[in-house]
Amino acid sequence: MEAIEELKKKRKKHMRSYNTELSFSARLPGEVQGAYADSICAVMYSCDPFADLRQSILEMIREVGVRDWEEMEELVHCYVVLNSSEIHGFIVDAFLSLCFP
Repeated sequence: MEAIEELKKKRKKHMRSYNTELSFSARLPGEVQGAYADSICAVMYSCDPFADLRQSILEMIREVGVRDWEEMEELVHCYVVLNSSEIHGFIVDAFLSLCFP
């Protein structure tokens, strides 16, 4: 229960500092190989980056079929590299919310 409350606090903190001009990049990192190498990236503006990232991550897991922790780490890497540092906290929170529902 403590972990969930901590995630909620972090999310509120991120939402207060969120700038609506931020966007997701559409460039897949060159070092990405394996399951995600053929993935298509999309630019997206968001009013709720946590929810949108969480949904995007779920779609990637379903479409690509994450089979092990190494592939999950690769997916985390893709999201971090593709997005500005201002939303890295949302990325972490979204992944954690899926790992610890």
